[in-house]
Amino acid sequence: MVRYGLGLVLLAGAQAYAADALRVGSKRFTESYILGEVVRQTAAPYTGSASAEHKQGLGNTAIVFEALKSGSIDVYPEYLGTISQEILKHTTAVSLEDINRELAPLGLAAGIPLGFNNSYSLATRGKEKDGAASVGTSAGAELTTLSDLAQHPGLRFGLSHEFIGRADGWPGLATRYRLPQQPVGLDHGVAYEALAAGQVDVIDIYATDAKIRQYGLRVLKDDAGYFPRYDALLLYRRDIAQRFPEAWRALQGLQGKISESQMVTMNAAAELDGKSFASIASAFLTPATQSATARQAEPGTGFWARLVDGQLWRLTREHLLLVMFSVLTATVVGVPLGVVAAFMPRLRHVVMAVVGVLQTVPSLALLAMLIPLLGTIGMVPALIALFLYALLPIVRNTSIGMEQVPGGLRMAAHALGMTTGARLRHIDLPLALPVILAGIKTAAVMSVGTATIAAFIGAGGYGERIATGLAINDNNMLLAGALPAAALALVTQVVFEIIERLLPGYRAIAHARR
Repeated sequence: MVRYGLGLVLLAGAQAYAADALRVGSKRFTESYILGEVVRQTAAPYTGSASAEHKQGLGNTAIVFEALKSGSIDVYPEYLGTISQEILKHTTAVSLEDINRELAPLGLAAGIPLGFNNSYSLATRGKEKDGAASVGTSAGAELTTLSDLAQHPGLRFGLSHEFIGRADGWPGLATRYRLPQQPVGLDHGVAYEALAAGQVDVIDIYATDAKIRQYGLRVLKDDAGYFPRYDALLLYRRDIAQRFPEAWRALQGLQGKISESQMVTMNAAAELDGKSFASIASAFLTPATQSATARQAEPGTGFWARLVDGQLWRLTREHLLLVMFSVLTATVVGVPLGVVAAFMPRLRHVVMAVVGVLQTVPSLALLAMLIPLLGTIGMVPALIALFLYALLPIVRNTSIGMEQVPGGLRMAAHALGMTTGARLRHIDLPLALPVILAGIKTAAVMSVGTATIAAFIGAGGYGERIATGLAINDNNMLLAGALPAAALALVTQVVFEIIERLLPGYRAIAHARR
């Protein structure tokens, strides 16, 4: 427990030491990644001795907004309609002035409109070659408006999880247009492919999505005027102008600089051409003559190029830190809890119930809850979440291992005058060691996989590549994150097998127990 507390203090201190950095956030979809890079690269030359960092892919609106409120990031690209209806919970459109009045008590503000409107809408497949509609409607019938959807209850809706839950998303849309369909949740990055494959009939889209034209989709007209304007702008902390005055002046130069067609082109460069977000932003911000070198240096898009893109060692270090520290602290706390559960029957059910319930909380939900509680994103909430998830197998195996120690040995120890502490150290724990170690091994292997979720709150690790691959539907990027995580899980298994062989008397104890 002491090590756990000390580690958190050190991590919090490290974040405080880097507090002078200008931190840019972004959500987990292509356009937000790109705009985050545009903001970072615009500000970076003007931050003086401080650095400009991009915390990529911070989950959904709720997570990135909590990160902004807590000061974990300073600015991120957002949309007027999202601020008005999703964040401030208005049911009708409000002006930017009214929005800023409400944001002021939080120390936040919205401004610097970037120049384009990226509205939500719904889309279906275009006509088949024979002229019949391709979404399950009657021959010759076409869906052209959102009102038409109510006439076809059999249509299959595949909507992004955020859209399904947003105040300005599916609930209000279904009510306004009286839609009887029940949508299923789909990641936005794979929705287009699911629609093209005929697995769903209707998806939610952004107006600047590059794949609308690629797949020849029909965007349905919002004939009831449900969706507000989603003008892209920056949502930021009010103190950014004082902390980084020159960088703030540079960011103001982005006002009105990005047209809808330019945004579509940049999204296409990421999703269709496989270019990196950093190179896309650089090409936009620099003249064509200066960006030629950057284009020539663009890495390949194959699996091997994605795997060894210069980030592998950093991601491995971050992933190892997440796993090792969380499992170590869970062992320090979990083994004593397991001993208590074994020797104190009245507390056993309480201890096992608590650690069992912690295991059932969805990982992303737990991470989202920890951000406002801790006032930060990154390593600290990720480590706490992984620590909580690792407790159950360690506590359970410790309790089981202790309960399986033969009662005759305990009676003999008592007859020899051994104290409870001495018996625990010299008899109970050594005999329970094989089962305890099996629980720690299970926790470690589980943590390798669970740690990939930590990327959604800026904690790094292999999950960065998985999140990016999902956002742009890049299978090579996905594999470049998933395969190293799987390899690390296998290595972890082997390391524990070696530890078992090296522990004095481990095999003899395990054999004696059998």
